[in-house]
Amino acid sequence: MEVFSISGFLSYCFINAFTPGPGNLLALNTMVRYGFRRSRFLLAGIFLGYYAVQTACAFMVYSLGSHFESALGYMRYIGAAYIVWLAFHILTSRPGSDHTEKAPSLLSGFLLQLINVKIYMFGITALIGYVTPFSSSLGVILATSFLIATMGTCATTVWAFFGTMIQGIYDRYYLPVNLIMALVLLYNAFTMIVH
Repeated sequence: MEVFSISGFLSYCFINAFTPGPGNLLALNTMVRYGFRRSRFLLAGIFLGYYAVQTACAFMVYSLGSHFESALGYMRYIGAAYIVWLAFHILTSRPGSDHTEKAPSLLSGFLLQLINVKIYMFGITALIGYVTPFSSSLGVILATSFLIATMGTCATTVWAFFGTMIQGIYDRYYLPVNLIMALVLLYNAFTMIVH
């Protein structure tokens, strides 16, 4: 792989990993609302889901069957619907309800990633655009997918801990913060459907 291709790959991955997406925004919101202790299982689910999806992407790219494009098309609508639901849930959440409400689980974080079309497209695009022109080896593709998932989990961790830093602000200004996060999620859902 050439230096130019490596720098393109890394910058593409960095931008995709750190831009707001469903996993990053859910991690941020959950940490703001529940703190680290009650959010750790959701974060673990998001991380496990990221690695599972990127492993699936590696096998999809490696085998490149004719059905995978249509499957992603259907997943786009399922993912967009879930993101709209998530945006509504974030918009209607209040800081005072956190003490009685159960924090999201490992399973909910994992399932979010399974239908998170952004990370499928992120992984597949990175693999097809930057890896397969140089190597079609399953080992190289899997190793690169592991790197993509690691970058994604690092980004989600940054978003989550940013949430703990703004918790005091959130308690005072939760309505505009929730509105902004919900609007960003609705934008994510919209871009999934129109692309």
